[in-house]
Amino acid sequence: MDSMTIAIAGEITPAKTIIPVVKKLRNLDEEDKLNFKIDKIIGLYHGESAKTFLEPYCDELLSIGEGRRGARNSTPKLAYLISRDILKAFNALRGRKIDLLITAGNAGDVRKSIIAANLLGIPILHIEQDIYNPIEVISQANIVTVPSEKYESLVKEKYQLRNVVNIKGYPMAKYVEDYLDGNLIIREDIYDEFAVRDFVLAVLGGDLKDEDIPPLVEALEALNLQVLIAPYRFKKEFVESFVISPNVKVLEEHVDLVSFLNASSSLIFAAGMGITIEAGVLNVPSIKIEGFHKTHGSVDLANELNMPIVKIQDIPETFEHLKGLNSGDLIKNSEIAIDKIVELINNFDYNSKRSGLSSARRIWNQRKAFR
Repeated sequence: MDSMTIAIAGEITPAKTIIPVVKKLRNLDEEDKLNFKIDKIIGLYHGESAKTFLEPYCDELLSIGEGRRGARNSTPKLAYLISRDILKAFNALRGRKIDLLITAGNAGDVRKSIIAANLLGIPILHIEQDIYNPIEVISQANIVTVPSEKYESLVKEKYQLRNVVNIKGYPMAKYVEDYLDGNLIIREDIYDEFAVRDFVLAVLGGDLKDEDIPPLVEALEALNLQVLIAPYRFKKEFVESFVISPNVKVLEEHVDLVSFLNASSSLIFAAGMGITIEAGVLNVPSIKIEGFHKTHGSVDLANELNMPIVKIQDIPETFEHLKGLNSGDLIKNSEIAIDKIVELINNFDYNSKRSGLSSARRIWNQRKAFR
């Protein structure tokens, strides 16, 4: 039986999509139920937070540069930095006899990993969830997976991607379910620390801009309920400067959101697919704040979950009529999706051809709408 070395790349939220697949592969490997033996799983990361997150699931970790989210660089400097990181990814992958690269997400780590793997002739499996705003280089993956039949038709028609596989679900949902077993902060500890019991969790992210924070805080205060704000992409002090009501408290910028979500009675958030899936798994009544991205995978999923998507000024009225979610088969479909990806890896078609430059151009033109 041949051995196999697998590399994985994805920022923290996309990595939550890959990790259940890795865990399933490990289990099947121990039971000798794969067509190969796992020699090594290598995690490619940029940034220390991603390194820490991937560490428990990998035999080896390799840095492929730094993330630049929020950084403002001139075009020449950005081109230099990207080229430097692609070279770093190339050198990290070279000579390690990697048989397959698995990627997820649409950030820089995916771009440089796929480009480097493509230069080295390493086969690539990409797990796509952000259907409307994918990254151009997924056109260079041998296989691209999508979570539904509708999305399969969309990416084939819109981006002319080939070798697209419908896996029928979101693997990350299984990661969230597993996380609930023994990893959560105890609810009572959260209640005691913040002197709350029945509270609304508000998560700031997504398309929110600085000028959105004052009206959002005002809308949250209008609920006249205990509210904990997770500032996420904003400085805690900045958000606190707009708070008047003693009912509203601002958390640190990085907290265990799943634990706070599990302890909350309801959720109001401006973010993407990750927290939409988390809310769905925990079945927490939720409001998603409408943002710039009117068309987005997380918007589609929110609609499927019966989660209202509203403007900031409409939050108080919508909250009065808030109901539970329709989580349906989110977990069941997640397990189907994981099994499908494992099947693709176990019987990987090394002759599958990449979609090519015409697909990359189509995706590039689509991404203009999100810049």
